[in-house]
Amino acid sequence: MFFLDRRDAGRQLAARLGHLKESEVVVLGLPRGGVPVAAEVAGALGAPLDVCLVRKLGVPSQPELGMGAIGEGGVRVINDDVVRMARVTPEELAEVEAREREVMDTRARRYRAGREPVGLRGRTVLVVDDGMATGSTARAACRIARARGAARIVLAVPVAPADWTARLGEDADDMVCPYTPRDFFAIGEFYADFSQTGDDEVVACLEEALARPESTRRTERRHAVPADREVSVRAGAVVLRGRLTVPEGAAGVVLFAHGSGSSRHSTRNRFVAAGLNRAGLGTLLFDLLTEAEETDRANVFDTGLLARRLADTTDWLRGQPEAEGLEVGYFGASTGAAAALWAAAEPGARIAAVVSRGGRPDLAGPRLPAVSAPTLLIVGGHDQLVLGLNRDAQARLRCENRLTVVPGATHLFEEPGALEQVTELARHWFTGHMVPVPHTTT
Repeated sequence: MFFLDRRDAGRQLAARLGHLKESEVVVLGLPRGGVPVAAEVAGALGAPLDVCLVRKLGVPSQPELGMGAIGEGGVRVINDDVVRMARVTPEELAEVEAREREVMDTRARRYRAGREPVGLRGRTVLVVDDGMATGSTARAACRIARARGAARIVLAVPVAPADWTARLGEDADDMVCPYTPRDFFAIGEFYADFSQTGDDEVVACLEEALARPESTRRTERRHAVPADREVSVRAGAVVLRGRLTVPEGAAGVVLFAHGSGSSRHSTRNRFVAAGLNRAGLGTLLFDLLTEAEETDRANVFDTGLLARRLADTTDWLRGQPEAEGLEVGYFGASTGAAAALWAAAEPGARIAAVVSRGGRPDLAGPRLPAVSAPTLLIVGGHDQLVLGLNRDAQARLRCENRLTVVPGATHLFEEPGALEQVTELARHWFTGHMVPVPHTTT
């Protein structure tokens, strides 16, 4: 036994999530048992709380055994292995699903009492349950959050089987669990009190969160989603796809140069971009290569090609109404960092600042001394090879520059809190070097 009850589990879990306190996270509790746990976590983080409505699909002869899950927005996850093992027929599965969907819709009306769900687009979403067994419910919850526009998804549970991360695949960007015993039969065996959570308790938890100080609710309103749109950019002979997001009153726009074949859908760059948007900066996430070009790995390391694409996209951006009079910055990752520095070194580039995350600035070679834009190089402390390459590249820069090491982080900054540190470093660098260009009258 690890926990007295779900509230105790929530307090213990919150102690492992302190790195999210400054990231304006939204906490989603899975009804019903996950909500009391989530309420403690949300309170500790000072974060808004909402429910993520998911219903487990239990095997007809053994309801506590999940054969899948359904969620809001038509999300459906089926564990084919359990269905096959339990010999569940398609008709039985459909009957269980219809029954659970009716329950889910009824609870949505009761829990929210007419309130709109908390907005998730562009934010870090922390999905919380009272434990994980098969993982079907957790996977469905993560997919719901992703479908609603979450920039980064963290799944947190107090207890789970030792192989729990393998059961989730890539549905969550980060996973936190204090206890992962090898001998795992059921979640309830790790609680002294695992009595059923009622609907009244769920409603009480949500109302408790709403009653927290006004400052918390102001935080939610302050980070309203900025206007954004899908764009098509003509760069030479190709058309590049992207997403342009510019908050009202933005001080500048940051173009993201993805690396190593990564696209505008990169969860890490989307997470950083969302943080910049909340700080009042615009962002343009776009593909430097077309799908056909990505199949040739040589293109990924063609720094000249990538830099030309970035320069063409910068010219396009400056012609857009949202970007008129705004400074432009570059955020580069991996090989994209080399492209950003190469493009920034071009005569007349007028780039306000460059940030490199785990980048390969060395690939910009002889162009480095010509870079005039203030440059921040961010490298993980455990990414020793890339750290050495960044130090060598820094020695060739003649502009204002800084090399910052994130302790304990590896190349992809997957460790808890690492990407949050990258976001804060980038935010400070860009806001410190971007000044709106005043409009001139003629």
